[in-house]
Amino acid sequence: MTKASNFVQGVDTAFLVIMGISFLFLIGLTVVMLVFIFKYNKKKNPKATQIEGSTKLEIIWTVIPFLITMLMFYYGWAGWKPMQRAPKDAMEITAYGRMWNFSFEYENGRRTDTLFLPKDQPVKLNLVAMDVLHSLYIPAFRVKQDMVPGKKDNFMWFEPQKVGTYELYCAEYCGLQHSYMYTYVEVMEDSAFQTWIADTTNVAATAAAIDSPAATGKRIMQNIGCFACHTLDGTKLVGPSFKGIWGAEHTVQTGRETRQVTVDEDYIRKSIYEPNADVVDGYNKGLMVTYEGQLSDDDIDNIIEYLKTLK
Repeated sequence: MTKASNFVQGVDTAFLVIMGISFLFLIGLTVVMLVFIFKYNKKKNPKATQIEGSTKLEIIWTVIPFLITMLMFYYGWAGWKPMQRAPKDAMEITAYGRMWNFSFEYENGRRTDTLFLPKDQPVKLNLVAMDVLHSLYIPAFRVKQDMVPGKKDNFMWFEPQKVGTYELYCAEYCGLQHSYMYTYVEVMEDSAFQTWIADTTNVAATAAAIDSPAATGKRIMQNIGCFACHTLDGTKLVGPSFKGIWGAEHTVQTGRETRQVTVDEDYIRKSIYEPNADVVDGYNKGLMVTYEGQLSDDDIDNIIEYLKTLK
């Protein structure tokens, strides 16, 4: 039976070996305990018997557990070691984790919320945490790796071997809406993937030309995870609600100074590029990271047009 990735066999073997040994000891020790309870209870053995130490027995119960431990170590190491070096010809994709969503950037610059992959081709995911510690986990592939802010050369690699849809989520508690960090991996035949990567680039360009600036702005905000922290109905979440935000006055903390600001183009642009410069009163500093270098001026113009529609 075809496995979902090249690491499934190694990880599953290590798991079964360790679990098998654990159950063997659980059952064996339980049986021995019951036998001793029956054989050496007070009725059957009213007078305590002094048992002298046995060097032979001590050597046996030291050496055998050591060998069993080394056996478990070997299978664990054999499953882990190949994960540490990606093939030189692996397709590279950058995976971004932020509170609270994943996004994936391909070598041609295309970004998606779902991870699309070709079958039978090694893939290297370069892991970038934009704010706090996350952990990218694909259970069906048997791969999981922490995404550490500021850590260089942080990656995971694997080779998808079965066409299908698989779950991908964050396995490290990262804040209030940790459970929102949930998406999918779509594995397809290589020919279909090449068609997809070309078509989606063209479709995205066409959609951007046809959609209104406000619709484009909403799509951009969905892609970068804005709605995980900001609501559209006026309720308070991690950040201020977007409802009725345009033209409204807010009290902000600028350094040690408290002042009133009106939400306009300059304020939105500054909030995106310098999110900790003017923090709205009642909200915490340091929860939002800068999008400088990730969004173009046109992207921000479209976001502004969308915010104007949220009355």
